[in-house]
Amino acid sequence: MLKRRRQPLVFVVDDEHVVASSLATILRHLGFDATSFTDPLAALKAARSQHPDLLITDVVMPQLSGIELALQVEASCPDCKVLLFSGQASTADLLEAARANGHDFELVLKPVHPKDLLSKIQLLTGTVPPLPSIKELLAGL
Repeated sequence: MLKRRRQPLVFVVDDEHVVASSLATILRHLGFDATSFTDPLAALKAARSQHPDLLITDVVMPQLSGIELALQVEASCPDCKVLLFSGQASTADLLEAARANGHDFELVLKPVHPKDLLSKIQLLTGTVPPLPSIKELLAGL
């Protein structure tokens, strides 16, 4: 009997509810176990007990930046991959500072085409779920 591989657990964190929930919904339709958060502190608390495989987070958020969140999640979940996304050019400087301290986070600049974002997620998680049509994705929202 073949053992079924568990779905990668993905946390999506963005202080804009529409962004976080929409991306998590799309990822669930693609076969990921995705949870959305608008509060980075709630995501951090959940990460400590659930150990996500991938953290997708906006960089600029109140309470805790995405980079600070990523550093803290990485400390408690060393196998968790991190994908940062931001619409602000100044984020590159923050990312370089993190890389200078030995943290290898990926950055995607907003706006990003969904296909490009999904390719990056698949690369980071080592998965290749079947890609539905755009019509199927939109029907699930």
